[in-house]
Amino acid sequence: MSTQHGRPGEAVEAGRREPAPHPDGADDSGIRDTGIRDIVVRAGGAALVALERLAGGFGTALLALLTLVWLAGTVVAAPVGIGLLMAPLALRLLHAVADRERGRLNRWGPELAGPGPAPTRLRAALTDPTTRRELNWLVRHATLGLLLGLIGVMLPLCAVRDSTFPLYWQLLPEGASSASIGLGVARGWPDAAAVALLGLGWTAIIMGLTPGMARLQARAGRRLLSAGPDADLSLRIAELTATRAAALDAHATELRRIERSLHDGTQNRLVTVTVLLGAARRMVARDPAGAEELLERAHSSAEQALAELRSVARGILPPVLTDRGLEGALTGLAASCPVPCRIDVEAPERRAASIEATAYFVVAEALTNVAKHSRAERATVTVRGGGGRLRLHISDNGRGGADENGGSGLVGIRRRIAALDGTLTVASPPGGPTTLKVELPCGS
Repeated sequence: MSTQHGRPGEAVEAGRREPAPHPDGADDSGIRDTGIRDIVVRAGGAALVALERLAGGFGTALLALLTLVWLAGTVVAAPVGIGLLMAPLALRLLHAVADRERGRLNRWGPELAGPGPAPTRLRAALTDPTTRRELNWLVRHATLGLLLGLIGVMLPLCAVRDSTFPLYWQLLPEGASSASIGLGVARGWPDAAAVALLGLGWTAIIMGLTPGMARLQARAGRRLLSAGPDADLSLRIAELTATRAAALDAHATELRRIERSLHDGTQNRLVTVTVLLGAARRMVARDPAGAEELLERAHSSAEQALAELRSVARGILPPVLTDRGLEGALTGLAASCPVPCRIDVEAPERRAASIEATAYFVVAEALTNVAKHSRAERATVTVRGGGGRLRLHISDNGRGGADENGGSGLVGIRRRIAALDGTLTVASPPGGPTTLKVELPCGS
């Protein structure tokens, strides 16, 4: 079921939005133009991020190729004994390149849990599962990863070269090829314009294919360079220890927030009520009108204190989450969000209270960030349940550039999710859009 909420005057309907008539009778061409522009900006931002990832992958793929050549030379020279001397250095190169790729992938997505120190002695490496996985990755990244990275580096060069060809084609020597792929010779302006159209085609390919290419290039690393099921249990213990510490920090932060809200807000209101009631009691005999005014002010302060108490209580665990479930609670969040927000929930089964509360607070913090920082015109929250996991997808069409270290609340969100052994993926290229993908394990 999906619902949509926004500011007054917007037509809201389950699953779709009917555009409200413009007050001055203008058509919706401006809205369509804005939508197209948003799509182009989002596609362009995603393509730029993908190109940067492909270029980084191209660098590690070159290192992987050199390491693969060194390993091949080590194997060839092994029968004569030289390979045995080369093996420790080859293994150290293998582990160093794999660590470099892990660091690169960690900058762009969920953190890879490294497998820990890998052996550099030949006998131990032959039976080490981590070394075998790294060798498997090395071959794939030095071939397919290198090819994808090379394409990612060459496509922008071809696009710029061909798109600007009409500006310099007359300066080229006689018989020089016109297109970047080495086909044809420009003999007039029509040929130059055709090459410029080819440049636009390269640009379309960049915007359409490079995000998928970047994901394909990173797939082998994410699958083979993480700690496998046969990894040392001490790694898992260390991970759980860090997760527990983060959960305790998040809990302490939440307690400080509640204490600050009660101390700075509700307590001050109640003190004001007490003072006003005492003054009114002393004035009631000699100045009934003044006492009535003080009682009115005390009544107003008491109402404000009650509202603040309700707000604090909702921050601890919103009653609507218990009464109406996750969908009803998220609908209430969307209704109070200053940015028009569409809610789409398909999770018919109730989850554990901790899972639903975490999902609620993640969405609440994300929508708060959208309202404060994104300058977005709309946001979307999608929730899906199944396969023993609850998946959240939160996106907006704002300016992007969200930074976990910039005080945007993403650190708190990640800590809440990590406490439940969930995952958070943040994509927020400059220019937008910003997308948060959350997975929470909740049993079958």
